[in-house]
Amino acid sequence: MTIPAIDLHGDVHVHSAFSDDATGTLAQNIEAAAARRLTVIRLVEHVRRSTAWLPGFVAAARRTPRPPGLTVLTGVEAKLLDARGRLDLPPGWREVDAVVIADHQFPGPDGPWTPAQTRARLADGLDPADAIELLLGAITGAMTATADASGSAQLAHCFSILPKIGLDEGMLSTEQLERWAGTAARTGTLIEVNEKWACPGPRAIAAATAAGALLAAASDSHEPSAVGRYRVVPVLIDEAAA
Repeated sequence: MTIPAIDLHGDVHVHSAFSDDATGTLAQNIEAAAARRLTVIRLVEHVRRSTAWLPGFVAAARRTPRPPGLTVLTGVEAKLLDARGRLDLPPGWREVDAVVIADHQFPGPDGPWTPAQTRARLADGLDPADAIELLLGAITGAMTATADASGSAQLAHCFSILPKIGLDEGMLSTEQLERWAGTAARTGTLIEVNEKWACPGPRAIAAATAAGALLAAASDSHEPSAVGRYRVVPVLIDEAAA
């Protein structure tokens, strides 16, 4: 399989001080992207259903000066809420360019489980294969629901929850990866290759490529100095090609 080069002159996951754990302003992130000679940046902020500042974020992103040659996009990063793929989205989410789907917690049938709660359930007898199927169903459900709602989706650090609960991507079957990648391709969901969390891994990248899904590099930066800087992403891509 030939793995097409992912453009490292873009960064589709950049946080600012609008988020609860990032530093730097929108303008500083854009300036950093321009200094790195990036061609595209997506300004992404963590949201919840209760988030009230989303209109202010959208307005600020629109009025921040944009250097020539740099495309500036916006997104909201929302966690999976349950195994059906419901997302923790506030009103007005359609004003941004994409919904960034995140596995911050484990999407249980009855709501989000923390990593500790999930490990406890696994210790109490939840089959790891069943847990992975729950996660996969939530991710594919969220991609499909977002597309059906006429929104654009992006997968943030997909499968990053697995090491936190004592599992790993290697437990995903070929059929599961093909289903995941096929849903991304069918719904037009962008799959980010995440620098901070080093995921998805080579097998998933190869499956996404085979399915014709869209992939992009993402720093998941929380400070301007990390915007567009990649060390892990090129390694994952090379390993996928191998």
